[in-house]
Amino acid sequence: MNRETSAQIPCRKCLLSEISDEALYQQVRRLIEAIPEEERCSEEEYRRRLDCCRACDRLLSGMCRACGCYAELRAARLKAACPDFPKKW
Repeated sequence: MNRETSAQIPCRKCLLSEISDEALYQQVRRLIEAIPEEERCSEEEYRRRLDCCRACDRLLSGMCRACGCYAELRAARLKAACPDFPKKW
């Protein structure tokens, strides 16, 4: 689902980057960019983690219902892990 589509149809299984609330998405992007480089996972690992989150039943409008975090922010941290049981990443 892309941003144009999600603006018309609420999406329960989308990441923040796919939701129409641009201000919230940009705020989370700034937080991710503020993570020191040595504490951030690689772009490839980040994308893999987000793919797992996107497929998870606990993702709801960009938030993880297992812990309440923004999935994109948690996935960016090198030492972070999926809070679900069993862990997906």
